[in-house]
Amino acid sequence: MPDAELVIVGAGPAGLACAYEALRRGLRPLVLEKEARVGGIARTEQADGCLFDLGGHRFFTKEPEIQALWDSLLGEELLVRPRLSRIYYRRRFYDYPLRLLPTLRKLGLGTSLAILGSYLAARLRPYRHPQNFEEWVINRFGRRLYETFFRSYTEKVWGLPCTEISADWAAQRIRGLSLREILRAALLGNRRGHTSLIEEFRYPRLGPSMMWEKMAEAISAEGGQLWLSTCAGRLEHETGRITAVWAGEHRLDLREGALVSSAPLREFVLALDPPAPDPVLQAAQSLRYRGFLAVALLVEAESLFPDNWIYIHAPEVRVGRIQNPKNWSMEMVPEPGLTCLVLEYFCWSGEELWNRADKDLLALAERELRQLGLVGNEKVRGGRVVRVSHAYPVYDPGYQERVRVVREYLSGFLNLQVIGRAGMHRYNNMDHAMLTGLLAARNLAGESHDLWQVNLEEEYLEMRKGN
Repeated sequence: MPDAELVIVGAGPAGLACAYEALRRGLRPLVLEKEARVGGIARTEQADGCLFDLGGHRFFTKEPEIQALWDSLLGEELLVRPRLSRIYYRRRFYDYPLRLLPTLRKLGLGTSLAILGSYLAARLRPYRHPQNFEEWVINRFGRRLYETFFRSYTEKVWGLPCTEISADWAAQRIRGLSLREILRAALLGNRRGHTSLIEEFRYPRLGPSMMWEKMAEAISAEGGQLWLSTCAGRLEHETGRITAVWAGEHRLDLREGALVSSAPLREFVLALDPPAPDPVLQAAQSLRYRGFLAVALLVEAESLFPDNWIYIHAPEVRVGRIQNPKNWSMEMVPEPGLTCLVLEYFCWSGEELWNRADKDLLALAERELRQLGLVGNEKVRGGRVVRVSHAYPVYDPGYQERVRVVREYLSGFLNLQVIGRAGMHRYNNMDHAMLTGLLAARNLAGESHDLWQVNLEEEYLEMRKGN
């Protein structure tokens, strides 16, 4: 094979953004993608003509550059959609963002007063240095609200007690939000622009794959290459450089080129040849990724509920979240009398739930939908199961030190950058992942950007609003 100028591993949002920007900077990228389609876990899947996301992807950003890129690619194909997401708790639905009076009415006066008292107690005697998710949330919301609206769902997602989930995850995903801010937003509106409280977002008419396929077309049209159904294998290196990447039977020479990877950080380190030093290998092997199952069911009903998604805070069922793609775009279903619901089950790759046969997972999903009362006598006429093995980088105790060890070692490779959610083992949003890709391409063109600063500071998004 000829020398490669730039090899990018992964054709998700980060990898595609890197390739797209690299072409603008005069570089010719070759993108390796193990799946048969682009988009990574942000792609759109199908079940008998119904379209659905793997997890639901809102196109919302405070980054003007990312917004401009989305607009330039899809324009009017990006719909403006109202956000409606609710919490299912004890057979009642609670709006999020919080609507003060309905929530108080549903919880009852006694519970509402207990939540307020618990919050005041947490403010008077907070955890001075919160080390885990439980302590961080209690500081912000009080123990009673934590137990009501945070604990059950969070432990479903991660498969860990909240005391074993790093406070970093809460700080990153719920930054700047507290009971006081929720009440302020409920009374005065979301003036501070908290992402968790946005009331509308943009969404491609036929799902997120419209965006990624448009990017792939532009990359190919400008001379970039995309090798689909191609795994990046062994990574040869010497004297501080990645010298070759194996793509199937092809050896891509990188002695004069560069490598940008959005592959899971753990798998990337394990593919190095010669192997990384033992402390680095041990750190990488200890990084964990939470997977999930997207179980799509086709229900013969014109409408079942108005939400984009529902968070299931009910320990008696395994499902964690339920999407309703029709409420994202009416064109996600082929006929008006049909609704596709996507039940998300969070699990570890290889565990019992993961290994169940598709027919058993479809039966479980239908049974739990009826148990929750979200589907009554309506007929379910089939569906589809999609497994995602590396969906969420796990923020368990000690993960920061493990990432630091790996990061320091990889920084010694002069022609390597890692980007994206899995590639940096960081729970980035889609726009943050794309930004790491854009900045990586600019680094190759002579600029100097620290990719690890993206989505790091407490007020990162607000700081860049005026740029």
